[in-house]
Amino acid sequence: MTNPLGLSTIQSVASEGLVPVGKRTSLRGYVSSLWERRHFIIAESRAKMSGSTRKNLLGYGWMFLNPLLSVLAFWFIFGYILNSSRGIDNFIGYLVIGVFFFQYTGKSMTGGTGSIRAGASMIRGFQFPRAALPISTVVRNFLDFLPSVAVMVVLIVAIPPSEVITWRVVLVIPVIILQTIFNVGLACFLARIGHKIPDLVNLMSILSRFWLYGSGVFFSIEDRLAAHPTLLAVMQFNPIHSYLTLVRNSLLYGVDSPLWMWIMGTVWAFGMLIVGFLFFWRGEESYGRL
Repeated sequence: MTNPLGLSTIQSVASEGLVPVGKRTSLRGYVSSLWERRHFIIAESRAKMSGSTRKNLLGYGWMFLNPLLSVLAFWFIFGYILNSSRGIDNFIGYLVIGVFFFQYTGKSMTGGTGSIRAGASMIRGFQFPRAALPISTVVRNFLDFLPSVAVMVVLIVAIPPSEVITWRVVLVIPVIILQTIFNVGLACFLARIGHKIPDLVNLMSILSRFWLYGSGVFFSIEDRLAAHPTLLAVMQFNPIHSYLTLVRNSLLYGVDSPLWMWIMGTVWAFGMLIVGFLFFWRGEESYGRL
């Protein structure tokens, strides 16, 4: 249509259903939007995983070599020199499980902290639920972790003293699921903090190392802290220690884990998911201001 001066005018469009870019939607709509983009999250995770391996001469080989070299270093320092293997049956298997599973959470924690700033260009260019970024980090680490689990099982069976695998090996699957759920909540929680405090990314390696030492990766906290029951109880409340113990009992020693440990691992997983995801969702509108 034209006005009296002969100039064309733009037809008005109803604004119903439109929202400002970056505005936080309802929680139900937010989760629905994330689910609709699940294929994008998986594809983006695979792309980053393959892109990072192409930069190395050994490619995917580093997915296995990195934790194996860490196991070798920890065995030499703590097992051979400091004799922390004292009282631990099959210390090599004990160490392999500890290193592989801890690195899964450690990488998710570090990647999640810097995920918002690392995805700044995507945030400026596209409209999508920002939780896709820390979740994508966990998915990428999960895809890296799965092949290493197979290698871990082979090592436990092949390296003497070899263990007899029982039916309890299937219990490793729910532990991995619980740890992955925990990692998603942790990555979302730290992503918002890392967006507000950029320097936190530089502290993650130090914080991760403290967590490593307090999770019983290369020594038994039950033996070392037997004389300090209060400190032992606090250390046993550590979620990573719970997941490591559940895997070691199921895969390495073939014994049943206490029910309270399964309950604690489940509460940690879903508790962290709920708290971390809601905390991240509450800050949705701030992530475009980088």
